[in-house]
Amino acid sequence: MPLPLSVGEKVKMKKKHPCGGDVFTLQRVGADIRASCDTCGSHIRMPRRDFEKRIKKIEGAEVDSSPDRGKELEKGAD
Repeated sequence: MPLPLSVGEKVKMKKKHPCGGDVFTLQRVGADIRASCDTCGSHIRMPRRDFEKRIKKIEGAEVDSSPDRGKELEKGAD
């Protein structure tokens, strides 16, 4: 059964990217995975099965915690 992955989540890989980074942000999730390196910004693509074998830890999605975000939503409700 596939791991529950979604776009925007950050994953830590078992091996480092050639630039030295090991944290990637998921850009596309399906039968194939596309992810971008958080250190250098380059993209990797690979089959989901291979990608899931290389994951060490799922760190979760990046959350926008800016104080102005709630105000924007309130203005849009009017």
